[in-house]
Amino acid sequence: MAPKVSTAATRTALLEAAREEFAAHGVAGARVDRIAERAGVNKERIYGHFGSKEKLFDAVITEALDDLTAHIALPGSDAGAYVADLSAYYEKHPDLVRLLMWEALNYRGQDLLPGQETRVARCDRKNASLAEGLGQPASTETARTLFLLTGLALLPSMLPQLARIMIGPDADTPASRQRMRAHIAGFISSALVPEGTDGTEGGPGRS
Repeated sequence: MAPKVSTAATRTALLEAAREEFAAHGVAGARVDRIAERAGVNKERIYGHFGSKEKLFDAVITEALDDLTAHIALPGSDAGAYVADLSAYYEKHPDLVRLLMWEALNYRGQDLLPGQETRVARCDRKNASLAEGLGQPASTETARTLFLLTGLALLPSMLPQLARIMIGPDADTPASRQRMRAHIAGFISSALVPEGTDGTEGGPGRS
């Protein structure tokens, strides 16, 4: 008789299978039978564990962002290094980039995302860390800066076709991506000057 698979193992297998399926097809295009087949379980187990395909997608996003948070330090006083590390993480996890893009399409216009309170709290910690590094109190302005930094980290993995058009056909090579991360880090370091280090308020560099 085949050994029983634990509930935790089944959940893990479903999340791994669903991450691949959702990254490829989004919420609308994903099929629970393909997820179940890939996970090696009956598709009814999906509903038993998560309730619906949409809630399974939310669980996949939550797990993916938990992993990102565990691997990327807060921005602190070196926002350039933070964005370079974040960009490298996205490069190694292109499925997360696709998941975030699918989430934006699927939830556009909704007031709240599932798990939004946790995600807001994480962003608040990042905002506080960035603001401290800039010698400023955390504010809406530093949150806007954090949003732009996140966009810069995402851009190379989100729009590689534009990089090939603008930079050249080798833009998507590992060496070129590394140079792009260094370029972004240098750009940010010159743009964000901690308060008091140049006689001005912190924020974008001033001439």
